[in-house]
Amino acid sequence: MDAEEFRRRGKEMIDYVAEYLENVEQRPVYPDLEPGYLRSLIPSEAPLEPESYEDIMKDMERVIMPGITHWHSPYFFAYFPAASSYPAMLADMLSTAIGCIGFSWAASPACTELETVMLDWLGKMLQLPESFIAGTDGQGGGVIQGTASEATLMSLLAARCKAVRRVQTYTSDKSEVEIFSQLVAYTSEQAHSSVERAALIGGVMIRKVPTDSNYAVRGDSLKKMVEEDKAAGLIPFYVCATLGTTPSCAFDQITELGPICNGENMWMHIDAAYAGSAFICPEFRPLLNGIEGHSTVGLNGFWYLKIFFCLSTPVNRVKKRTDIIGAFKMDPLYLKHENQESGLVTDYRHWQIPLGRRFRSLKLWFVFRMYGLQGLQAHIRKGSNELNQNLLKKITNSREIHLVPCQLSGRFVLRFVICARTTESRHIQQAWQHITQLTFELLQEPNH
Repeated sequence: MDAEEFRRRGKEMIDYVAEYLENVEQRPVYPDLEPGYLRSLIPSEAPLEPESYEDIMKDMERVIMPGITHWHSPYFFAYFPAASSYPAMLADMLSTAIGCIGFSWAASPACTELETVMLDWLGKMLQLPESFIAGTDGQGGGVIQGTASEATLMSLLAARCKAVRRVQTYTSDKSEVEIFSQLVAYTSEQAHSSVERAALIGGVMIRKVPTDSNYAVRGDSLKKMVEEDKAAGLIPFYVCATLGTTPSCAFDQITELGPICNGENMWMHIDAAYAGSAFICPEFRPLLNGIEGHSTVGLNGFWYLKIFFCLSTPVNRVKKRTDIIGAFKMDPLYLKHENQESGLVTDYRHWQIPLGRRFRSLKLWFVFRMYGLQGLQAHIRKGSNELNQNLLKKITNSREIHLVPCQLSGRFVLRFVICARTTESRHIQQAWQHITQLTFELLQEPNH
């Protein structure tokens, strides 16, 4: 494929993608297939001779699309949001074309510096404490990890390294292996399985803290477990608190957990992968209160910030970046460069498990600039006053159900109240389906 054909096929691909997204609701949201369906549809070996682009695209519909679970379908309600946007897709394409492997500043200065600045932008959107901002002379900073699982794992491994060094300062006769056997981490019984998996990879034990009636971890429950473990000769070193658990979107009480972690010299990682992006809205930001004294916070940008998976996903913000870098720094001669000791230079290979990394921050740059903070906030809030007013008009004109609005803190809100004695669950379900359908129709209209 030469440059001329690439231009032609690229335009065709853009049309294909746009048509797919515009009409995705016409496709079955979940495939009706048996395991192993694909092997019988394609040859058992790679072709000897080149095949045509047209045949490949035909096979996209014949082979691939029947086996796709369509995360962008309006009927997809599983797992978690898969928000994306056209600006993010364009940036993804450009990142692939540039093809830099940004493991160090010298490998591609813009790749490193744009990430540092974009994560400062995001940190300020979230109103994080100044200690989490890199700036030009700050001690904190952020890194884009490959997945939320990596973000948690990196924080746990850094905490383990810090704990071992601390213990060895007053018991120098203990080996690392011996200390590992005494370390204990804590997380909610509602936490994502990736937290437990991080402890498994890190070779440390982990205890699940019971939650209250709101499925949140409270300070007294954690404190009790820590005291029990210290009495048994264990070394509490790490707590992973969750803001927005996967099962119920529960929020651990970090204002209670933080002082305990500080008092016991434990690293506290805040897993805000699910709900963290929503904190750019001032009305949700109080849920992040209590972050001030903690070590790291992880959040996913692809759920609510219109940045899809694979690039610009989980962000690990760290209050003291040397805690991360010091745990994983390796400096072979072939990776060194003359500017690496500069205070303005970051080599992200020290912040992650892989060496190489893509130009991920381009997606943040495109999306932040083309939507602006207010546009992203509006997306998270899922609708303006005008949109809700128009939805109420459609509901009223349909004459199938009747609602009235109210005003809450300047917002036009639709009230759904069960009024009649004879109302049953089937009536509520039918009404909800009707509202959902009208909402989808409204969102398909121009300017929505």
